[in-house]
Amino acid sequence: MKQISLLFIIISLLFSCNRETTKEDSSSSTTTEAVIEDTIPKVTGIGGIFFGSENPTEIREWYGEKLGIVLDDYGAAFEFRNANRPDEINYLRWSPMQKGSEYFLPSKKEFMINYRVQNIEGMVRNLKEKGVTVLDSISTYEYGKFVHIMDPEGNKIELWEPIDSILTKIGSKTTK
Repeated sequence: MKQISLLFIIISLLFSCNRETTKEDSSSSTTTEAVIEDTIPKVTGIGGIFFGSENPTEIREWYGEKLGIVLDDYGAAFEFRNANRPDEINYLRWSPMQKGSEYFLPSKKEFMINYRVQNIEGMVRNLKEKGVTVLDSISTYEYGKFVHIMDPEGNKIELWEPIDSILTKIGSKTTK
């Protein structure tokens, strides 16, 4: 009888330890599920804001001097942390461009928002199936992939699947 009681205690301890492990496993399975979900084509954030300016150099300098934005030749890179992977640094590009720039075409508006996405190939496939106008093919660079689409009101949108680690390695100045 003592052996059965001892066995019961050992099994109970193992079960409770196993429950603790299961909780940990549960959080790691959530991580695993998050990794699996990370392949779903979707927008994950804002990657950049581009707008027309009469004098992009002057307006960049104004923002730098008056608002303390750290500038580079293209505008500014804002650094932030990935909510799902806090050790990972991510970036948002802010850039005034010459008013009338062909970069905004075919949009008639003088701005463009860049959205960070995951699985850009799947996203483009889904967008085409849904009748969205895809303006170009996916372009691949060392720091990510890009494609442009139009929304129903004629706004050009840039989609970017970033490789933030490359931007981190480049090590340019950022606004934090």
